[in-house]
Amino acid sequence: MAPLPIMNRGFGGAHISHVNEFLDRIVLPYKPRAIVLYAGENDLGWPNTNTAQSVCEDLKKLVQRVRRELPGTLIYFVSIKPSPFRLGRCESIRTANRLISDYASSTKDVVFIDVIPPMLDANGKIRADVMPWYRLHMKPKGYQVWTSIIKPVLARDFAVLAQEQPQ
Repeated sequence: MAPLPIMNRGFGGAHISHVNEFLDRIVLPYKPRAIVLYAGENDLGWPNTNTAQSVCEDLKKLVQRVRRELPGTLIYFVSIKPSPFRLGRCESIRTANRLISDYASSTKDVVFIDVIPPMLDANGKIRADVMPWYRLHMKPKGYQVWTSIIKPVLARDFAVLAQEQPQ
């Protein structure tokens, strides 16, 4: 993401509720101008019984808390990706993404970034170069695809923010 100043506070296996639980330790002390969040996939994965609605509600709690503690901080939610390992959860993932996208579009300082379309081939299947057919985690090419989508959004928004900052 260079030259953007990024601090990685992610942790494996995270649910949005976990991020909420540890917000005091992993986010708030750093007073970020923006938070880029990828979570929700594990929330919907087996053996969890979370629903698309509960995932969206957990995100709303996070947004409310960030607004209270860090007013003006932008929150970017990266869409929940489909994974071959979780094909049985695709409908829940689609529903969660739709609910979160709708919420973001009606909520100030919350942006939904859809990384899914470029991950799919012409037949709507996950591209083999971004993720193995049997896996949960992406190949390096998958992260390159994500970076090519996320970085321009951040660069655009932070160029505007840089112009607003007093010199």
